[in-house]
Amino acid sequence: MKLAFVVNRIETEREDYTTIRLARVAANAGHAVALIGLADFIYETDGSVCARAHCPRRDDYADDAALLAELQGPDARVERIRVDELDVLMLRSDPADELVERPWAPNSALLFAQLAAARQVIVVNDPAHLTDACNKTYFQHFPEEVRPATCIARDPEVIKQFIAAQGGRAVIKPLQGSGGQGVFVVAPGGEANLNQMIEAVIRDGYAIAQEYLPRAAEGDLRLIMLNGRPLQVDGVYACLRRYNDSGDARSNIKAGGKIQKAQPDADALRLAELVAPKLVRDGMYLVGLDIVGDRMMEINVDTPGGLNMIEELTGVDFSRHIIADLERKVRLRHQYRGTLANAELAVL
Repeated sequence: MKLAFVVNRIETEREDYTTIRLARVAANAGHAVALIGLADFIYETDGSVCARAHCPRRDDYADDAALLAELQGPDARVERIRVDELDVLMLRSDPADELVERPWAPNSALLFAQLAAARQVIVVNDPAHLTDACNKTYFQHFPEEVRPATCIARDPEVIKQFIAAQGGRAVIKPLQGSGGQGVFVVAPGGEANLNQMIEAVIRDGYAIAQEYLPRAAEGDLRLIMLNGRPLQVDGVYACLRRYNDSGDARSNIKAGGKIQKAQPDADALRLAELVAPKLVRDGMYLVGLDIVGDRMMEINVDTPGGLNMIEELTGVDFSRHIIADLERKVRLRHQYRGTLANAELAVL
């Protein structure tokens, strides 16, 4: 299988990223693997889609750090590859990381990915629908039952009215962003700082204000979805609990959160069932659900992470299961000879 991963930049990848784990497992399984940065695509005069890619040299990497050291090293193998001759192109870049310096990069890469999908490359998650998921408004297309009460605006007075209607307790965060950046928890009696909070969030765009879920103080669940269903191997779910015992309201790992092994409860599995139809319709192959109690805080369709941490907590090789699932999709594509759309193949 010829498999490539699209990342923000090779230079900014880290050994604890899910992408590097998947790339190592695929390379060690004997597949031809490549990593492509958002700015590395090329459209040739003959209509072919190519890219400047970093390619692993071996198939026996001891760990993720060994693979990353080679890819980022001075002797890295860098080749021009034909993207339209790949079997699978996995999109693993985070648009939030490009908001300031390269706002053009994520959408440009999605356009190249759409060209690849038109040439029968299996692209996951489906690039046509990822363009609709460029910010947190995508979340609002899911059933109201799974979401906290939400207000999206740039008008400070509208945001204040929403917070007042919530009893003075709410969460404010940027409409675009991730990793807990720019997230504020407003508590009753905190009106003195409310203007500064709102100003900090709307400085770069719209703000999203949500009702505060009391169980968020206990942390949240990150549940990985594959093909529209909770990822499960040998009866173990790809799930962890994120929490913060330092007094910081954010449980994101990037924001200092901690993790522990967890199994999804009945509420979490019910939420997964409710969001599945849209994920399947949109060709969202690999997704992360962030769940608090009986509500979801976010749906990550760009770079759902935490898989390596889940594997270390559970001892289960979820990555190998994902690579085997992609192998199955390649076989299905061959058997159906181009009659299945990319969004269908992505979640079969």
